[in-house]
Amino acid sequence: MSGESLLDRKPAPDCCGGFNNLEFSQMDVSVLWELWSLVDLTEPRFCVAVIAIIFNPFFWNVVARWEHRTRGLTRLFGGPYVACYSLAVLILLLNVYRSHSVTVAMKGQSRWDLLENLQVYYAGAALMAVGSLLVISSFLALGVTGTFLGDYFGILMDQKVTGFPFNVMDNPMYWGSTANYLGLALIPFTQEIYRQRSQRCKHK
Repeated sequence: MSGESLLDRKPAPDCCGGFNNLEFSQMDVSVLWELWSLVDLTEPRFCVAVIAIIFNPFFWNVVARWEHRTRGLTRLFGGPYVACYSLAVLILLLNVYRSHSVTVAMKGQSRWDLLENLQVYYAGAALMAVGSLLVISSFLALGVTGTFLGDYFGILMDQKVTGFPFNVMDNPMYWGSTANYLGLALIPFTQEIYRQRSQRCKHK
């Protein structure tokens, strides 16, 4: 074993000088600009989806903080567990509506030619598989009260959850949800493309 300490070692050279030597003015942003030009920000279904995405976390955070300060829901439902489970049901319903509104909004937007291939469908399916694994395993590890803000109701876990998937990442449910929505954005798009091609072939 070498007697050289970590402190004595010279740092590895910074390839290309890091970000300081990058010429951002020479970057090709045509792909990003093309993608952005396809999004219709005034389309009603898109606006509804944006409102649903913003409203959901705002709502349950406000309600949870209000419950923590006042115990209003606990008094209303006669106990912290019933109150927490009731809020969980409401959050799930809101999430179902959010997912529906996002799916509807995507179908109302223009199509991007770059995504018109079967590999995109497989990538979307893989993202949804990974996302679902993270979300479901997080839920099983935390339980209903651990997932749906039980600590705001005074329902505390005995110890910190450190098993899978929390031993892989800090926020697996958030990352899983993000992967699900990204995968969902790819799958219906590709399904619609192949459905239209199938219809065209039938009419020939």
